[in-house]
Amino acid sequence: MATVSAVKATAGQEKIPATMRAAVYRGVNDVRVETVPVPQIGPGEVLIKVAACGVCGTDLKKIHTGSHSAPRIFGHETAGTIAAVGEGVRNFAPGDRVMVFHHIPCGRCYYCRKKTFAQCAVYKKVGCTAGFEPSGGGFAEYVRVMDWIVERGLLRIPDGVPFEQAAFVEPVNTCYKAIRNLALAPDETVLVIGQGPIGILLAALAARSGAKVLTSDLYAERHAVAEAYGLKHPILSGQADIVAEARAASDGRGADAVILAVGIDSLIKTAMDAARPGGRILLFAQTQHGDAVIDPAAVCMDEKFLIGSYSASVEVQDEGASLVFDGYRGGFDLTRLISHRFSLEDSVQAIDVASHPTAGSMKIFIEPGK
Repeated sequence: MATVSAVKATAGQEKIPATMRAAVYRGVNDVRVETVPVPQIGPGEVLIKVAACGVCGTDLKKIHTGSHSAPRIFGHETAGTIAAVGEGVRNFAPGDRVMVFHHIPCGRCYYCRKKTFAQCAVYKKVGCTAGFEPSGGGFAEYVRVMDWIVERGLLRIPDGVPFEQAAFVEPVNTCYKAIRNLALAPDETVLVIGQGPIGILLAALAARSGAKVLTSDLYAERHAVAEAYGLKHPILSGQADIVAEARAASDGRGADAVILAVGIDSLIKTAMDAARPGGRILLFAQTQHGDAVIDPAAVCMDEKFLIGSYSASVEVQDEGASLVFDGYRGGFDLTRLISHRFSLEDSVQAIDVASHPTAGSMKIFIEPGK
């Protein structure tokens, strides 16, 4: 049940209804917009009225593969307004504009001490829900945020920063973590394969190191979007040899770092071939277990490093948030990546558009108030 404190906290605020609309995952390729109860909060928790939620590729994979049990309400790139607070919440109040991380680690276990936060058992728990098994909940009108997330994973949105921009804080964090792990240098050449929204974020953040960044994608339209973020070395992959282009741009060596930002495992070989001896190959979109073909001698004899990066990091939480919040008026307006905005009632269509990318589609948003 909602606590007395939560009820009192909403006095003078918009009345919270008993039910809401949500996009409910019912099975493989089966998402339905339904009426469900508004989640009730307990001590230390808050209730957010969702303003904007980005559609992430990991949610799409869960919907299309059936990797997660049903029913669930997905959506984790969430920003909105606090509608109610539970007993004991001191740092937030109804009316606060916030974005929320759905995963936060314990900070004490072996994995946290090694700074591999995404492997922490507490991190693997989802701390945001709109009902059913906690799964993010952003594809709904209201989201319940659990106490450990409120403590360390709920961020106020500065005045003048729109909800859409704030919803990019979580994906930017994941990308910034990956770029930090690559430890890029100004004299290096980087190749980013894939220029969807995540690929553009990765490439734009890589360019901040001073390195030369090559971008590869099938669609010229995506390269045009990337150019607005300072990315000026496009490779049209349907017409050019990516490996040859990477070598030509690096005095024949190959790229110092290659980032694979699309979940096509057959491109792992391309990424490895495009990297120089001793280079780094980062897999960013390979989130489904399976088998892939690699040349083991490329790792052993050519001394290439095959590495991965997954999910967000509390270690870069403040820096990542500053990149997004300060960047809105400082040349890093991420709302320009949004190609489609859908109401919650049209969220099934939003998921369909996001699942079938085209030259004209980039980031897809679901906005319950639309």
